[in-house]
Amino acid sequence: MATWDNILTQRDKEVFALSGYGKRAGFGQRPAVVVIDVNYNFVGDKPEPILDSVKRFRNSCGAEGWEGVYRIRELLTEARKKHLPTFYTTGHDDRSNSVAFGRWQAKNSRSTEDMTETWDKGNEIVAEIAPQPGDIVVRKQKPSAFFGTPLMSMLNEVHADSVLVTGTTTSGCVRASCVDAYSLGYHVSIVEETVFDRSPLSHKVNLFDMHHKYCDVMKL
Repeated sequence: MATWDNILTQRDKEVFALSGYGKRAGFGQRPAVVVIDVNYNFVGDKPEPILDSVKRFRNSCGAEGWEGVYRIRELLTEARKKHLPTFYTTGHDDRSNSVAFGRWQAKNSRSTEDMTETWDKGNEIVAEIAPQPGDIVVRKQKPSAFFGTPLMSMLNEVHADSVLVTGTTTSGCVRASCVDAYSLGYHVSIVEETVFDRSPLSHKVNLFDMHHKYCDVMKL
């Protein structure tokens, strides 16, 4: 049973089955791992219920985020045994320039809060899955890991033709990055247990949508 089955109507299931969507696209020959935005801003500084965590870290995914962190750690352990190239994305630390960061503030009423007293390294990758020597950290300003970054050229440098996508949020930066990777011609796989969101509904419906049109959603 797929994680999204319990939110679909029978009509939904029949439409996508009859339309032919959801075929397994498969891997390429040389995968790379992409870990999207798994920093303290998005999980908080400790595992705790999301309604507690967002009081201090407004972007936090709470305890579900930390469960994702532990599963990403499992994936990275195996990926490094196979010497797969590994890329991380995170935000820029200086968000004082509104021109550089564009429209982020327009959709969040708490975006102008001074969060430095809570955590002054919110964009730091969490220690449990910290980058290792040889890993690459890409700083980004927009949802997609590809928009305005050198990620594509770096993937080309290591001859990657496919990406294993992990991180957060499923409905936001993960989705934007997966659609761009698909549009650029990469084989895209999302490792289900390693992606997470603030809302279980958003998480499930976006996994469903991406699996049926752009990516393979696969188990760890």
